[in-house]
Amino acid sequence: MIKVLIVDDSALIRTIIKDIIEEDNEIKVIGIARNGKEALEKIPKLNPDVITLDVEMPIMDGITTLKEINKRYSIPVIMLSSLTTKGAEMTLKALEIGAVDFIPKPKNVFDIGSNSVRKDLIEKIKVVSKLKSIKKDIEFTETKKTKNKTIVTAKSYGKEYESIVAIGTSTGGPRALQQLIPKIPPNINATIVIVQHMPPGFTKSLANRLDTLSEVNVKEGEDGEILKRGYCYIAPGDFHMTVVETNRELKIKLDKNPPVSGLRPTVDALMESVSRLIHVKKIAAILTGMGSDGTIGINEIKKNNGFTIAEDESTCVVYGMPKSAIKSGAIDVVLPIDKIADEIINRVGG
Repeated sequence: MIKVLIVDDSALIRTIIKDIIEEDNEIKVIGIARNGKEALEKIPKLNPDVITLDVEMPIMDGITTLKEINKRYSIPVIMLSSLTTKGAEMTLKALEIGAVDFIPKPKNVFDIGSNSVRKDLIEKIKVVSKLKSIKKDIEFTETKKTKNKTIVTAKSYGKEYESIVAIGTSTGGPRALQQLIPKIPPNINATIVIVQHMPPGFTKSLANRLDTLSEVNVKEGEDGEILKRGYCYIAPGDFHMTVVETNRELKIKLDKNPPVSGLRPTVDALMESVSRLIHVKKIAAILTGMGSDGTIGINEIKKNNGFTIAEDESTCVVYGMPKSAIKSGAIDVVLPIDKIADEIINRVGG
């Protein structure tokens, strides 16, 4: 039985979450707390396996509470975040300092009980409860590029860069990307495209956060946008992102085709599109995440003379997506997250 502590200042939210969780006979809510202070008092008494933690609370907010939990315990924490710019930024901060995953709160509180949220919450609780260790706070130094960003005028991509790097990730991805993308030099002989499973708004905050940390320019991808050297494009939440070749230029295509296995965007859609590109070298990486998204796409890249990388289990928050890709036989090299940037740089050149 998985024991869960719910921490939220809203009595209604606590009740809804409790009802959702206890629909599954493998999970039991063993306690509730109205704020972080109360939660910290209850944790040693209740000894939960998983904690759901609201981001914004009075007395002691979610970020402060999370830091204290990290100092004292090794308990996986799932954040509950409002769908606001502030909520997204705070959630990314929580993921950066040690939260394992998050669930977005719909604007209409009663939508929390929707089938998609129910399934998502229960699945995440079950997955994170099995984690053997929780990766703690990682320090990120704010050493961003100067205010005058490197601007590369897009012409024929064949003259501007020789490679495209496609990256796919899910649970644990924001932390992994913050360890990978800031190591990429601005003059890299490539353009970079990423799918991170996140809802709308959160992907924009992630792109902005990575941009402040990195030498390359990081942004959400826009439909019809020409891919440039030294740029990193993140698929916006709730859109599939693919890459197409038009007049010897690589462009982003966004669409609202149906979710695949409940996912939009999907890593598979991005990587399958990259596999079809002809006049460019292809490098693909699958990072930490639940499930198997990306396995089909990275197989296609491998079949089409691409070079493939998977994150090693030792640094994954959840060893699902990389494990699936490795088992499929599509992976050329398996590396810890701190070695993947060097491998990409060596493969594409400066």
